Amino acid sequence: MKASQSLSKVVHDYYHSYEAKDRELLESRVSEDFRFTSPRDDHIDRATYFKRCWPNNEKTKAIRIKKLFEQGDEVFVLYELQPIDGPAFRNTEFLRTKDGKVTEVEVYFGSEKGSVGQ
Repeated sequence: MKASQSLSKVVHDYYHSYEAKDRELLESRVSEDFRFTSPRDDHIDRATYFKRCWPNNEKTKAIRIKKLFEQGDEVFVLYELQPIDGPAFRNTEFLRTKDGKVTEVEVYFGSEKGSVGQ
């Protein structure tokens, strides 16, 4: 398997774990020194991420990756998330990886699907 295919699989698995409610899969894809940043979180560590963010899997019906761009060990992803209740929305995330694991995620919140150019 080519390195880019491997990195793409790691990133796809990261998002799929929420849809599949598979915490083990997510744990296997993030590093021990993982950091997560969003408009609501500032460089939280792995333990805080699992405590604060993982419960969102219960509200997630589907995540569809719309665009994925890789450069070296960095990835930009545009995805559409369909919650169990409510309208779909899009976010963009910047991920850093090392040794086949996601080490850092920066989330940029988007808008509800359809409210900005499709």
